[in-house]
Amino acid sequence: MDVILTTTEGIPGYRVVEIKGLARGGIVKATHIGRDIMAFFKNLKGGEVQEYTQMLAEAREEALRRMMLHAKEMGANAVVGVRFMTSSVASGMAEIYAYGTAVVVEKEE
Repeated sequence: MDVILTTTEGIPGYRVVEIKGLARGGIVKATHIGRDIMAFFKNLKGGEVQEYTQMLAEAREEALRRMMLHAKEMGANAVVGVRFMTSSVASGMAEIYAYGTAVVVEKEE
């Protein structure tokens, strides 16, 4: 069974039988010169900077993957209350952090 992820505090049809603790996963992602050049030109005309949107989407997925792995290592089969945090580490670098409460859930009867 894969790890169930939810932003809510509970999962319909399941009951929490054990709380394992904080599950977390993070990544610091840096841009590269090609993306920076494309972003510069898009900034001149305005609009979405797709190169950065794609980079951050990939970083969120990796942060989630790492959080799920951490939850599995703790013996959990679900993470409730999942949240993201983003911060700028340095110029051209951003940290994406995913966290939530790792729990063991069972299907309700």
